[in-house]
Amino acid sequence: MAKRHVVMSLLLVLAFSLGAVSMPPEEGKSGNTVFRVTVDMVQLNVAVTDNKGNYITGLRPLEFAIAEDGIAQKIATFGEENEMPRSLAEYAREEKNPKVAQSYVPNNTGLVNDVAPRGFLDDESRRASSLMGASIFILFDTSNYMYRGFVFAQDAISEFVRTLDHPDRVAFYSYSRDFSRASLLSSDRSQVLHGVRSTVAGDDAALYNALLMTLKDAAQFSGRKVVVAFSNGPDNASMVAPEDVRELAQSEGIPIYMISTQEARLDPVSTAVFERMTATTGGKVYFAKNWKDQEKAFTSIREDLAHLYSLSYYPQPNPNRGWRTITVKLVGENVKKYRIRTRSGYRPKTIRVVGQMASTP
Repeated sequence: MAKRHVVMSLLLVLAFSLGAVSMPPEEGKSGNTVFRVTVDMVQLNVAVTDNKGNYITGLRPLEFAIAEDGIAQKIATFGEENEMPRSLAEYAREEKNPKVAQSYVPNNTGLVNDVAPRGFLDDESRRASSLMGASIFILFDTSNYMYRGFVFAQDAISEFVRTLDHPDRVAFYSYSRDFSRASLLSSDRSQVLHGVRSTVAGDDAALYNALLMTLKDAAQFSGRKVVVAFSNGPDNASMVAPEDVRELAQSEGIPIYMISTQEARLDPVSTAVFERMTATTGGKVYFAKNWKDQEKAFTSIREDLAHLYSLSYYPQPNPNRGWRTITVKLVGENVKKYRIRTRSGYRPKTIRVVGQMASTP
């Protein structure tokens, strides 16, 4: 027995001295390393509109069909607008007819100050965030691209924050070459507004770096999460590729809304990146000519957040360990004419488990 352990030890020392030896993966294994794919509940924010862009409300769970890589999925929970998502077992088979939504009137009364230190939410608030409202992360460009329109952009963001519905929690970040968490996620609007007003102009723009860090912060919270980014120009300082940002947002189920200026649209590369990043995550992009268009863009985003459906499902068995495509369709002759906007897919998380060599007694 002792001799066997000595031999094994010598072999291990020899292996480390020669370096790692690559072995072709076999059924998710590489030597003693096992790669396991884990997927919990997949959450979707779904916007339904008619051909004029009006939001359609009053749809029932049975009128939605979800597929992942062509595999039909069973909806686990369903919610409309800011109502608490409910399981289908709890969802009454009430007769509802789809209708065009009325103009949204924000309910910004009854604000509750966040008492958690430094703006973080306590455990109870984290659980509540998955049941009502949304966690909204605002990212503001303070680079030298913003010199001329800095104050107007601050005004537009401040108005957006004031008019959000009260269940929503807001974080405010800013970026130039550096990244600043000016106000952490909180339901205290005054704290967020102070963060907006305290920003100062910087230098180069590292948009994709900032977006990646914002998404990682947002992913720590449960419930509905969105990122609203205000960018006045192309990225000229990031170390992160926009494709990496887009894939993380898709995998975490976080829509990205982009507001940019007409100047940014003059750069065809940035325009294409912004359009693709927002479309594939379920968000929208706006190119504003002036400060009035900026305010209209923020109003449109607020309307969008107020009229989303929340759907979730537990994925059926799927051998695909890579990118999984999600499709959402409406079922029924009277609703097929409407349009769906949601994220296009996700990549399941892969956990690396290193196996241990078992010894025989």
